[in-house]
Amino acid sequence: MSTADLTVIGLGRAEASASGYIAEIQRRLRAQDRVRFVMHGMGTSLEGTTEDILAVVASLHRVPLDLGLPRAYSVLKLDERTDKPDQTLEDKVRSVERRLDADDG
Repeated sequence: MSTADLTVIGLGRAEASASGYIAEIQRRLRAQDRVRFVMHGMGTSLEGTTEDILAVVASLHRVPLDLGLPRAYSVLKLDERTDKPDQTLEDKVRSVERRLDADDG
């Protein structure tokens, strides 16, 4: 399993708000079942096979263009581990929380 963080930015729009095309990205994510996802304030975290993540990212990158914007810019961080192939996004968070709890103990 791989995890990723994706930010898609549509350029060339007159308004400052990005919520319109971000909502469309979330609609497309909800309509698919290839990857798990969690939206956050600066993008979307993805979880699945590398191949599935990349296929979904290719589709999501096009959303601003599909909505008429002249340019789409995407930032993808992709993490694939062979030593922990079943590690989830939640596992990563729990690992840090355990260390913090140990500091408090």
